[in-house]
Parts: sequence; C-alpha cells; structure tokens
Amino acid sequence: MRIPPLFAHVAVFIGAALVAAFASASAQEARPAVTTPETQRARELIHIVRQDCGSCHGLTLAGGLGPALTPDVLADKPFEGLVATVFSGRPGTPMPPFRSIVSEAEAEWIVDQLMRGFPPDQGLPPVR
Repeated sequence: MRIPPLFAHVAVFIGAALVAAFASASAQEARPAVTTPETQRARELIHIVRQDCGSCHGLTLAGGLGPALTPDVLADKPFEGLVATVFSGRPGTPMPPFRSIVSEAEAEWIVDQLMRGFPPDQGLPPVR
C-alpha cells in the first residue's frame, strides 16, 4: 500500500515542527541561572545601561548608532554570545568591553534583563 503524498508531506511538516519546538525549549532551559544583584547595585546597573549603553543604542534601547537592544531583536541571539559582547566588547567595532565596570555575573543579569525588556532608569541610588 502506498502512502498518499499529501499525508507524507503533512507528517514530515509536523515532525519538523516538533523538532524545532523541542530545540527551542532545550535552548531556553540551557540558559544559565541569572542571580539578581543587590537592589542598590541593580539600580546602578540599570542607570549604566540606560545612560552609557543608551548613548549608542538609543536612550530607549531601540537603536541609534548601535543596534536595538529590545527583546524582539535579541530573541534569536545566543545568550552566552550577548554576555561575551557586554563583558569583552567587540574588537574592530565601537563596542567597548565593560569588564572593568561589571562582573561576568552582572553582564549575565544585564543580558537577561535586556531579553525580558529592560527596566526604566530611576537614577543612581543616594550615596550613603
């Protein structure tokens, strides 16, 4: 008995969709856990991103001289690659390394927040 071509195409399409869905779910699960910095440091990091990164990527992070850093633009980018870009910069481009300003864990937190929709800047915390 021969399988009708339409049935075969539908079966292949459904199989491919299931593989793609599984791969996407696995990639999300593989993302490292990102810990939240203490509240004061988180506020400082938000201010740094909004002001320093915003000077190139736009104050709303929707793009400027540098590309947009919005969740929809970053959705298909690898998490680890974005962290490496924040932490180490991109040689040969205007993107500087921020390793002297943030730890690698803080770079992970920043990327996680960018991928979710970055919080608004509430200014620097008061000096104690």
